[in-house]
Amino acid sequence: MTVQSDLKKALASAKSALGSFSTFSESTQDQTAKEMFEQMAQDMERHIELLNSRLTYIEENNPLYKK
Repeated sequence: MTVQSDLKKALASAKSALGSFSTFSESTQDQTAKEMFEQMAQDMERHIELLNSRLTYIEENNPLYKK
């Protein structure tokens, strides 16, 4: 497995988690839980941005990954 494929898998997992947190936030009536899931979703969005940034860097700057 390459770093690029590992990053793509991590990105897919992070997007899945983001979707779950958003769904949990929308489906609960407990305000404390709602806020917790919203915060977790925001945190996951930042993680996704970082993973995307790293993946872009690898694809653009590492000759091993150029198509």
